[in-house]
Amino acid sequence: MSSIRVNPYVLSDLLADLNTTQRQADTASLQMATGSRINKPSDDPAGAAEMVGNAAQTARADSFLRSIGSINGLLQAADSTLGSVVTALQRAISLGVEGANGTLSDSDRADVAAELSGIQQQLMSLANASYQGEFVFAGTETVQPFIADATSPSGVTYQGNTTTNTVQIGENYALQVNVPGSQIFTGPSGNVFQSITDLINALQTNNNIGGAVTEVSNAFTYVTGQRVFYGNAINQLQAQHNVINTDKLNLATAANSISATDMAQAATAFSQAEIALNAELAGISRISQVSLFDYLK
Repeated sequence: MSSIRVNPYVLSDLLADLNTTQRQADTASLQMATGSRINKPSDDPAGAAEMVGNAAQTARADSFLRSIGSINGLLQAADSTLGSVVTALQRAISLGVEGANGTLSDSDRADVAAELSGIQQQLMSLANASYQGEFVFAGTETVQPFIADATSPSGVTYQGNTTTNTVQIGENYALQVNVPGSQIFTGPSGNVFQSITDLINALQTNNNIGGAVTEVSNAFTYVTGQRVFYGNAINQLQAQHNVINTDKLNLATAANSISATDMAQAATAFSQAEIALNAELAGISRISQVSLFDYLK
């Protein structure tokens, strides 16, 4: 008579299989829910390491974009302000040419000089422009850069410094974001305040008005040249913004290729796991209802 071998561990084996199948179902469900096949390092150690590097590069790119956003407003404000300075100087030149007309009376020239005094005050206000609470043309100082000073030949004194700021907007890419006000408004080849003061004095004394107009014209040319810095900086900023956004798109594409869930494959795995789970639960249920004697019948 042959012996009958009965597996005494059938229930524990089924429970182990049930646990494995449940993990497979959970994994497939999580992949579908997150859209990623890598939800913990053990899912794919090499892929997980690549994703860490990808996330670090993306965070760095986001940091550069925030820097670009923060200084773009400053550069735009400076450029717009200098645009107003150029317009004011153009008006001053026109007034100087008008004042140089030999047919004007002393009273007429006084009226022109009075308007120029208003322009001088406007230029002072523009030179002290601020952006988000910081003076645009003070170098790196926090004090008002230009103040009225009767002891100065130009009537104005600069209180800022000559230091410039640079901001990191990319890997190994730092951009200078300001020009000191002393360089813009009181340069040796075009002193804005001195030229306006000299033109006012020339009109008041009816002496060398043409020479004073030339002086203002030189200041106009000089400031226009200084403004180019901000136009170039804005262009560089926009170009770098585009480069970083392209880099971010490439990083997102790379991340998707590394970890994106194959939804069809995950759905199939989940469906198969569910079928297996039901079968294993049914088997466990039957085993719990029979005894060893049932196997021996």
